[in-house]
Amino acid sequence: MRKMEGKHRILILGASGFLGNAIYKELCPYFKTYGTYMVSNKSFEKNNHFFQYNIEEDDIFEILDIVKPTIIISALRGDFSKQVLAHQHLTEYVFAKKIKILFISSANVFDGYIKYPSYEQDKTYSNSVYGHFKIKIENMLLRLPKQQVAVLRLPMVFGAQSPRVQELIQFINDKEPIEVFPNLIMNVTTDSKVTQQIHYIINRNKYGIFHLGSDDLVHHDDFIKEIISTLELKNQPIYKRVYTTNDDRYLAVLSKFNKLPKHLQLLSQDILTELKI
Repeated sequence: MRKMEGKHRILILGASGFLGNAIYKELCPYFKTYGTYMVSNKSFEKNNHFFQYNIEEDDIFEILDIVKPTIIISALRGDFSKQVLAHQHLTEYVFAKKIKILFISSANVFDGYIKYPSYEQDKTYSNSVYGHFKIKIENMLLRLPKQQVAVLRLPMVFGAQSPRVQELIQFINDKEPIEVFPNLIMNVTTDSKVTQQIHYIINRNKYGIFHLGSDDLVHHDDFIKEIISTLELKNQPIYKRVYTTNDDRYLAVLSKFNKLPKHLQLLSQDILTELKI
């Protein structure tokens, strides 16, 4: 199987971020894998598979010309309008070179629908600036020939080193209140599961829209409390309940059409188990 895997040259945009770096670590033993890093992150300077990339100033074509990727994974963060421009350039490049792009999107492309969870073929609709921006890039990429694109919509990502879990620990240590949303029903995932799923999508040459969240739904407040009790911290947490609506609202991406194999699916309980280890 490894022999099969070696043929790709992969460029991860945003490889110094939490998720981008987890993807890099998962893929680099198997493929020629390259990444971009933020100017502020000096720890990647000596890695000659990493290229400094400032979305505000740099032209992505320069890096594309050096790496000549067969697969691009976009886990970029930063100014939304600059990201849109960068993805316009990426779309042109992917089309011209007949290569493939995987785009990390978000459950927020559905945050305008609050009455039910969302599936892969549902029409996107958002009330947030963030959701609108993700939709704009999704629509741009989905105009490419379908075999050349995978859109990966993620719910909230947890994991021992995730910014979300680190922030919870910080709040508790600082005795700051933690906002919980009792009316929010969502699904969840971990960085380790997402990276395995991406590896599989690349290996099997899958394309289309994927919803990479847990198969079950959780209430935001219950799940955050379960995570905190799993972490077994000294200080007691302080919770601030935030009600955005009187009724339950959903922000969940469930899979119906593009299901991955059983060993790549997860339940919210798996995340708590992983945090215990």
